[in-house]
Amino acid sequence: MLKFLFRRALQLVFTLWAVATLIFFLLRVLPGDPVEFKYTSEGGVITAEQLQVQKARFGYDQPLVAQYVRWIAGLTRMDLGISIWSENPVADEIGSRFGVTIKLAISALVIGLVLAIPLGVVGALSRGTWLDQCVRVCTVTGQSVPSFWLAMLVLLALLATVGWIPPIETVPFSERPWEHLAQILVPAVVVGWRLSSVNARLLRSSLIEVLQQDYVRTAHAKGVSPARVVVRHALANALLPTITVIGIEFAGLLGGLVVTEQVFNINGIGRLLMQAISFSDLALIQGLVMLFALIYVCVGFLVDLLQAALDPRIRIH
Repeated sequence: MLKFLFRRALQLVFTLWAVATLIFFLLRVLPGDPVEFKYTSEGGVITAEQLQVQKARFGYDQPLVAQYVRWIAGLTRMDLGISIWSENPVADEIGSRFGVTIKLAISALVIGLVLAIPLGVVGALSRGTWLDQCVRVCTVTGQSVPSFWLAMLVLLALLATVGWIPPIETVPFSERPWEHLAQILVPAVVVGWRLSSVNARLLRSSLIEVLQQDYVRTAHAKGVSPARVVVRHALANALLPTITVIGIEFAGLLGGLVVTEQVFNINGIGRLLMQAISFSDLALIQGLVMLFALIYVCVGFLVDLLQAALDPRIRIH
């Protein structure tokens, strides 16, 4: 097990280094000067001398190799640089938005699992019946409807029925807890419904396959109750592929809530990424991409450990 952990840790470090190198040079290939864009984008004028001073201030006057070395060295110290847009440390900009996005992603994931597991189990146990058809219609609909369109429908429905929508401005939990929860839970339900559709279909297929295995038939033959067979024997193995998908989806949620955050006016890191791109803020884009990469590799590592815990056949010694 220790050998496995050491090998995965090396893979994690190499992956992060590769992402850091790739995003650094890809952004430098793009045309335009980010410093010049900042001071001239709204009709401003800047002289060549002033431009050079500002480039030196943000470190863009150095050779490309020197900038790359400073970027990699900064990562080892958790220093992501300075945002051109706000002139604040990138870590502070991300930290101020990350809490909202992580709460939204976790809420959506929990809602998705609460809906997906019962739907998947019901669909598998009632295979071929009208109940199974209803489950399949619900899951296909959830996968087919875009989240941003569903979000707008939810807002319109709330306005038409109760004359209320979640607050547009950011509401601190300490001041107005119910409005803060509504601001998170309403978009979480929208995103969670789509997650539940994907995972319910996958769980249904996996559970149908597992229920046909010999050890399940043996458990039935020994007189074990059907509910115990499903919960203790079949469901744990059927959840293995679902756990993998859930891990990937959760990692993708943190960077993929851009449209949902725009519709509900949530000031999270997805919206921050769009703002960084619009302002050509290279340091902020690099910091956000590295955050997404770190989340992906860490979630993948945790999923591997969870699979090994659930299934002794794939446990690493």
